[in-house]
Amino acid sequence: MKGLTLDITNLTILLAGIYIHIPFCKQACHYCDFHFSTSRNVFGSLVNCIKEELKLRRDSLVNIPVTTVYFGGGTPSLLSASEIDSILNTIGSHYDLEQSAEITLEANPDDLTREYLHQLVRTGVNRLSIGIQSFQPPVLSWMNRVHSTEQASTCLKTAQGVGFENISVDLIYGIPIPEYDIETDLMKVLEFQPQHISAYNLTIESATVLGTRLRKGLLEEIPEEVAADSFLMVMDRLKSKGYLHYEISNFALPGKESRHNLGYWNGKPYLGIGPSAHSFDGENRQYNLANNSGYIKSIQNGYPSFEREELTAEQRINEMIMLGLRTSEGVQLYLQHGEFSWDLEKQNPKQLEYLVSNHFALIRENRLILTDRGKLIADRIAADLFIETS
Repeated sequence: MKGLTLDITNLTILLAGIYIHIPFCKQACHYCDFHFSTSRNVFGSLVNCIKEELKLRRDSLVNIPVTTVYFGGGTPSLLSASEIDSILNTIGSHYDLEQSAEITLEANPDDLTREYLHQLVRTGVNRLSIGIQSFQPPVLSWMNRVHSTEQASTCLKTAQGVGFENISVDLIYGIPIPEYDIETDLMKVLEFQPQHISAYNLTIESATVLGTRLRKGLLEEIPEEVAADSFLMVMDRLKSKGYLHYEISNFALPGKESRHNLGYWNGKPYLGIGPSAHSFDGENRQYNLANNSGYIKSIQNGYPSFEREELTAEQRINEMIMLGLRTSEGVQLYLQHGEFSWDLEKQNPKQLEYLVSNHFALIRENRLILTDRGKLIADRIAADLFIETS
């Protein structure tokens, strides 16, 4: 059978996650370039095909415990509770789903009614990732978000009231409009003390409404130093409130880190289900077709249409560097993938000396760890440490 072939020799702990992509939204946010559709003509067919793909690819994770399930999108909270329950039952019937698995649903505030939240509890969803982005009306309008400030606050109160004890809130900073103030959003979200906060610097992608405005000269990105000051303020404020800065964009109260995303950053295998979903088996990546109708047709024909990328040892080492530097644990100085090894200290002595002496990084227990200053330029530092690949 086609699918992921797991190289067990390269995985120290055999744990896996399943990602379910729900490619539908009520309307298009001006900053988003993920795969989604605002037409829901094929919604029911696609949900059925997601369950069918789960069955078709069940040999991908044989004898490997599934410890996390993540409904992403798009807007997964457009699924009814019965549809979520049906998908989770399919996973439970065909995979080794742990009883204590972390099951996350990305959700928009306007979908999270009290009745729906009660229904989610009964399905087994135990973690919410709520896309609030901002509590400020002018910012929400500028982003073309569906929900209101009132809905953002109400959904948090309601979710906590029905018993959710693992809630993550998404915020976006670096908004180039005069009315925006990241500190206002931070003060508001901290009133609710969610267990997890993700704070992302606005990135303007070319294929978005904001990208078009930028090309036409109708929009200017904020200066790098302004974005950096915002990020430093976010880091300081959340750390002072007891949040651990465990990944560049992610903060959590102790023990409430996203287990699913930690799997990505630690190079664990995961199975991506649905149109545009990615999978990783420890050696290779697989990318499902990013077209809803095409995806449905391929599943109905017996297997999802996908592209596959075979990663070289050098590429895997570079991924270890990039992902490791994003986390609070940093990256090991000595890296090995199969028979190929790379010693950052021996191969990049001048770069490491520069990073440490200029307080961009520190070396602790044979790991290179970025300081807050280094986190401002994490991608640049990683690129300087990459192995050149042909």
